[in-house]
Amino acid sequence: MELYSSFIFGDIAVQYWKEPINGQVGLTLIPSTLVEQVSSEKIYAIDPLVQIKLIGDDYSGGFAQGITMRNSASVSHFRMKQQVVLSNEAGDQFVVSRFGHEHILGLELEHKLSFFKGCAALESQTVMMNDSRESVQLEMISSFSIGGITPFDQGDAPHTLLMHRMRSKWSTEGRLESRTIEELQLEPSWSKHGVNSERFGQAGSMPVRGFFPFVAIEDKTRQVIWAAQLAHPASWQMEVYRRDNALCLSGGLADREFGHWVKRLEPKERFSTPSAYLTVAEGDIDNVSQRLTQLQARALTGLPEREEKLPIVFNEFCTTWGEPSHDNLVRIARQLEGLPIEYFVIDAGWYAAKGKGWVGNVGDWVISPELFPSGLEATVNEIKKCGMIPGIWFELETCGPLADAYHWKEHLLQRDGIPITSGQRRFWNFRDPFVIDYLSEKVIQFLKRYDFGYLKIDYNETIGIGCDGAESLGEGLRLHLEAVQDFIKRIKRELPHLVIENCSSGGHRLEPSMMGITSMASFSDAHEELEIPIIAANMHRVILPRQSQIWAVLRKDDTIARLRYSIANTFLGRMCLSGDVCDLNVEQWRVVEEGISFYQRIADLIKEGISYRYGTPIDSYRSPLGWQCMVRMNDEATKGVAIFHTFGGALPERVDIELPATAPFHIESIYSDSNGDVEMKHGMLSFRVRGNFTATAVWLKSS
Repeated sequence: MELYSSFIFGDIAVQYWKEPINGQVGLTLIPSTLVEQVSSEKIYAIDPLVQIKLIGDDYSGGFAQGITMRNSASVSHFRMKQQVVLSNEAGDQFVVSRFGHEHILGLELEHKLSFFKGCAALESQTVMMNDSRESVQLEMISSFSIGGITPFDQGDAPHTLLMHRMRSKWSTEGRLESRTIEELQLEPSWSKHGVNSERFGQAGSMPVRGFFPFVAIEDKTRQVIWAAQLAHPASWQMEVYRRDNALCLSGGLADREFGHWVKRLEPKERFSTPSAYLTVAEGDIDNVSQRLTQLQARALTGLPEREEKLPIVFNEFCTTWGEPSHDNLVRIARQLEGLPIEYFVIDAGWYAAKGKGWVGNVGDWVISPELFPSGLEATVNEIKKCGMIPGIWFELETCGPLADAYHWKEHLLQRDGIPITSGQRRFWNFRDPFVIDYLSEKVIQFLKRYDFGYLKIDYNETIGIGCDGAESLGEGLRLHLEAVQDFIKRIKRELPHLVIENCSSGGHRLEPSMMGITSMASFSDAHEELEIPIIAANMHRVILPRQSQIWAVLRKDDTIARLRYSIANTFLGRMCLSGDVCDLNVEQWRVVEEGISFYQRIADLIKEGISYRYGTPIDSYRSPLGWQCMVRMNDEATKGVAIFHTFGGALPERVDIELPATAPFHIESIYSDSNGDVEMKHGMLSFRVRGNFTATAVWLKSS
């Protein structure tokens, strides 16, 4: 094994290694400060830079089929032709590695590793170019593949390696799972023969269902973590693979085995994989995962200007529960008048037809004359008079069984020639020009006609393994969701002032490609549950807090402590209010308004900063025990905020937090029932615990 090339990008050492015998080239990533500590005696096979499988080539041995499609004969047919380094005026750098097929002239692979100046992570993407005279069929291709883990141990590093991933289900998003490599049976066998792979991901159109598209490997001895995240709205997979002394990590589109995916490339065609974000660093999982989310900020430069200050949202869903009307919306808007709330969102139900209701009537998008007898314009104007920007809810990709559109089968996605029906949803075919024209009128022109400034896009079912219309079900799904994203981009082009919320039954679409074309996302559907701060804290590892919209549902029967608990949750992201706002008493409103004021003070920290989690391990989310404190500091460590929550069970009398900064801090402001509950002493932030399910937030400044 010989070093082919090496680069230093920020604090990451990028090394390409070549096997002289078979010509394979692989990628390793190392913290630049630890390069000298890499073991020169480690023996392992180079993990090829691109994992690929073409139909017709042999599959890998070692009992691989059904477990992994990595390291097929297709991989060995591609040989490095050249590697070039490009740069731009901004100081960004790009390593482009090109491979040619040894038997098919003109069939090439291009791998691009991008470093954007000032970022702590890299972007990886693969392109296949078919300039041959024959068509080829792909059944697997990776966005990234890195090997050599861990390079700091010459052997297989027993008792050293952990795999981190983030499980997710409806209203319980982002639960961190950390398991040893031994638990996953990823130790090499005595003869290094059998293939070992932990392949996971999801098949369907809800990319954060089951798992987030994220994986990390930790060397506990060196406290070094390698982490990867995929930007893709359809079926995806990650693989932790092993056959010898080194772990390999790869990911990308779900392959034929995992995601029913085959792609045919005709002559002169090219295919690009989804982007993957990669990083490596010393630290814990919270620190390293936020290096990946930093890359997501690059897509946010085109947001409406008003989003810079992270305005507050009011969404009436948990107030009317799907029965908005002119009368109740105007009553709510007048109650909120004068408060610094910028967006007033009319949620589901505005289209409810007589005798059909609203749940099953999605797709026709006709304003209810019973709910809005004077038309929707009268309601919108009243919201504007109260000083707020009106918003509206659409689930624009689906049709319900009571809608006329549900029966327009020729314009809906099909599988085996039959419309795909999931529960109470069928799905528009976004590759059908009729559908684009229909939704352009029903959605885009509607938004223009009523001058809406906010659009909430919801999505409440999954298409599953895929749809007809391409060479495979998985490719049909990929093309469909590419067209969906193109439609959202069209909305943005035609309405550049529009703030767009990404929602999918709460948090089923919290992945970078969807986050990159929207202003913010609903963090979860846990609208008013006690586990909200736990889920909201989880989101700091996978999306930017400035894009994480968190519910505070205010109830007239809430105690003052419960109101503070709900309001403090929103300090972990974007504040979204709902609930019984017309029925709160004076004291309850005082607590809410204090919370709004506190949120505005810390908005710049939510927008840009680094998050640190302290607390007890949380087992049950529905009945949580213990406590949690999230601290967020600006990059200069001159300002910070600490959000402290207690849960159930026995608790200590005091909790002391050692702040992640050396400079002394003083308390600038406290959101609490009693300011005497918090103090700074000897560089420690100390909270007096007042009971179960309470919250305190502290705004800190450097002394």
